[in-house]
Amino acid sequence: MHPFRAAVEARDIAAIEALLADDVVFTSPVAFTPYPGKAITAAILRGVLRVFEDFAYVREIGEPGARDHALVFTATVGGRTVQGCDFLHLDENGLIDDLTVMVRPLSAAHALAEAMGEQFERISKEAAELS
Repeated sequence: MHPFRAAVEARDIAAIEALLADDVVFTSPVAFTPYPGKAITAAILRGVLRVFEDFAYVREIGEPGARDHALVFTATVGGRTVQGCDFLHLDENGLIDDLTVMVRPLSAAHALAEAMGEQFERISKEAAELS
């Protein structure tokens, strides 16, 4: 099991943050512009943990020791069932330097965008505190 998967499933924020490179780039399924940096990425992931219900990884793709992994998940947000995938790229130190999330169906993406939009003021404050 990938350490990121274990940390997310345990809802261990400290462990999640420890796996992020300082220069990590987070690409959201609902925002056009990627978010660069550990502070904003960690804050967004905190927000995601607050809005996703019944979150579970259902499949992990990638060889142990590889630098690229895909973690397939299901969750509920705003009453909508979400299917998604976290695409991870690891730097030479084994830290996540690229995290791209994709979700489906479109109705779930809309529900996620709305729920995360409601979180964004808190996310911004948390990112400022982590910087």
